[in-house]
Amino acid sequence: MVDKDLARNELIVAQGEDHPLLYSRATELEELTWVDAPPCPEGQETQLKAKFRYRQPDQPLSLVWQGDKARLRFDIPQRAITPGQSAVLYRGDECLGGGIITSFSR
Repeated sequence: MVDKDLARNELIVAQGEDHPLLYSRATELEELTWVDAPPCPEGQETQLKAKFRYRQPDQPLSLVWQGDKARLRFDIPQRAITPGQSAVLYRGDECLGGGIITSFSR
């Protein structure tokens, strides 16, 4: 399954593990929390890395945050980004915080 159309009560499926519809270029986070201070002023873009799965290599991205929400834009499209997953944000080896994925865009 690659998507859901709730209005039409349909599931969208695609064949193969590398189908283009499995990849996202950006995602939105909510319930954003920081370990210490935010990595940049509110509304300003900064370069960070993130993990979406256990033992996943760091994924480079740009982040803009506002309140308890953030928009992440991936340097490399990410496979199977799913609402409800956690995103953990890093600068180098330092964990900065994270949030819950609420939406994605291809």
